[in-house]
Amino acid sequence: MHHGSPLLIVAGAGSGKTRVLTHRIAYLLAERDVRPQEILAITFTNKAAREMKERIDKLVGPRSAAMWVMTFHSACVRILRREGKRLGFPSSFSIYDQADSQRLMAMVCREMDLDPKRYPPRSFSAQVSNFKNELIDYETAAERASSHLEKTLAQAYRSYQQRLTEAGAMDFDDIIMLAVTLFQLFPDVAEHYRRRFRHVLVDEYQDTNHAQYTLIRELVGRPEAKTADGDVVRAGDDRSELCVVGDADQSIYAFRGATIRNILEFERDYPDARTILLEQNYRSTQTILTAANSVISRNEGRKPKNLWSDQGAGPKIIGYVADNEHDEAMFVAQEVDRLTDDEGVVPGQVAVFYRTNAASRVFEEIFIRTGLPYKVVGGVRFYERKEVRDLLAYLRILANPNDVVSLRRILNVPKRGIGDRAEAMVEAFSSRERVPFWDALCRAEEVPGLATRSLNSIKEFTALIEELRQKAEGMPPAALAEDVLVSTGYRAELANSGDPQDESRLENLDELISVASEFEDANPDGALVDFLEQVSLVADADQIPEGDGGKGVVTLMTLHTAKGLEFPVVFLTALEDGVFPHLRSLGEPKELEEERRLAYVGITRAQQRLYLTRAAVRSAWGSPSFNPASRFVGEVPRELIDWRTDPEKSAWAAATSRREPPKPKKTGGKPLPNLTPGDRVTHDAFGLGTVLSVDGVAEKTKVKVDFGDGEKTLLLAYAPLEKL
Repeated sequence: MHHGSPLLIVAGAGSGKTRVLTHRIAYLLAERDVRPQEILAITFTNKAAREMKERIDKLVGPRSAAMWVMTFHSACVRILRREGKRLGFPSSFSIYDQADSQRLMAMVCREMDLDPKRYPPRSFSAQVSNFKNELIDYETAAERASSHLEKTLAQAYRSYQQRLTEAGAMDFDDIIMLAVTLFQLFPDVAEHYRRRFRHVLVDEYQDTNHAQYTLIRELVGRPEAKTADGDVVRAGDDRSELCVVGDADQSIYAFRGATIRNILEFERDYPDARTILLEQNYRSTQTILTAANSVISRNEGRKPKNLWSDQGAGPKIIGYVADNEHDEAMFVAQEVDRLTDDEGVVPGQVAVFYRTNAASRVFEEIFIRTGLPYKVVGGVRFYERKEVRDLLAYLRILANPNDVVSLRRILNVPKRGIGDRAEAMVEAFSSRERVPFWDALCRAEEVPGLATRSLNSIKEFTALIEELRQKAEGMPPAALAEDVLVSTGYRAELANSGDPQDESRLENLDELISVASEFEDANPDGALVDFLEQVSLVADADQIPEGDGGKGVVTLMTLHTAKGLEFPVVFLTALEDGVFPHLRSLGEPKELEEERRLAYVGITRAQQRLYLTRAAVRSAWGSPSFNPASRFVGEVPRELIDWRTDPEKSAWAAATSRREPPKPKKTGGKPLPNLTPGDRVTHDAFGLGTVLSVDGVAEKTKVKVDFGDGEKTLLLAYAPLEKL
């Protein structure tokens, strides 16, 4: 019901923030005579946007159709489709995902004749993405560059951006950056959208990066001349009402450029803001919440917040110390079986979380062996499969002939006699004549030295694409996709193959055609470019299995993917220092705080039962690794955990609850770490290192350690060395 000044709703995990947002929207319509088209509600994933839209539909009915309830990227794409020509883009611009971007960057690096070992295109791609998240264009990057590497990167950024523009394409980061640029270069456009959206509501505000933060500032038109970061924001005649919802304790996307300051300093950015705290949790038992509160309270500089629940204490948290990672996975499988038999829990109510994707392998092996149904979320995604990308590439060049990445992807797919040499000759001709790659293909007879066979194949290919392009204008996406598969020979090639994998590839292509059919049902007037846009904007979290009302399957996923979800039973695994928290965070206080927020997210996904597991020994880089207990387990009050462990492991369990491993025997009054080559260690002065060799015994033990910037030989009895 708050009116007027900006509003920050600090919503703890499970406190019903989506409900708050949807009811605020319903209130604006019912009590304040706000028109539906004046509302812009932004969130991060398509799944979250879909849920919000469904809830609003139930509350306000058909009027919700006029509102913009969507992701940041979807909102910006809609604006850029309409206004992009001002920035030199066609309204049918292509959207390049991460794989497309890396492919284009690899082309640029090849053109610049850069050694891929010294200048990896993947690394360049990531750094350009960081620039864009910080709203740094290639000219600014060039001005700031001092080292040879930075200058090379800035040059690659420039070429990459020019190639994107020539291809009539934007990458994922451009979508936000160019929308901000549009508002800043064309005040009339900014004013149009400010007048249109009188109410801007942002979910998950703690996940915004600098570009998204600036976009919101531009949209609401603040009277201040500068942001807290020193960026100028043009003042509007009027201001829209801003309402943001978020939780700094769940800010876990720093690696994507998200900056926690956006929510921590909201009141500094908007001095007249009002803050409301939501601390009642409707998801979890009090035992789980007390554990979460206790862990997160160790982070400094956070707004104090204490989650509570009226659902009672619930069962204790179960702790388990396994011999190794296989024993840990077997415990999880057996415990799911026990819960199924004794408590009526079904696999679909269970989730297993881990810190990195690679950890899923051992759970998959054990679950297959024990016959436990499961699904891994965040593996090879449907839209990243080769055959799916191939068909989408065909559709994209029908919508946008200048899309050079898609064009070169399918030039010889299926094989049609246009080899790498022929492609390189066409590319050279394209550069020399300064014409797009497609135009060079159409003028293939002018390419010097091109073999007759290649020339004929290219002519057949361009004729095929022209024919498909004419059909595309009046054909719905699903029928067009099927036509592409048939007329290119792609379907026939897979159907006639003896490779059993090709059968599943055909199934994937049929699945994409069904996606196109569903799109047509939901959007009867939707064009090919709209379908491609929807596919391009699908995110990781959107492939999480929906509840099927039946028994379902156990969900395996990383902690990052788990955000925003909830499960009756949660297993938080591999809780060891060096695994979780991650090794690279141990010497960095800010990164360690991010890892602690990740632990908080993991704990607060559990509704009734929470398991904390770890292994005494874990394979790492092919050799055994003895990691101490995760400090996060030690931050959970001991009385909340019921340790389930064999008697011979009781020393490990006790050590776990004290957050310290069993100590090796002392020599000369000082405990000596038991080190072997390959172990990871940390030194008070030299930082993180890897043990190369160990010589001698007792206090005469010497270790040679590689600290990254050089090797050091240390006397173990005196060196401030700690094993990780």
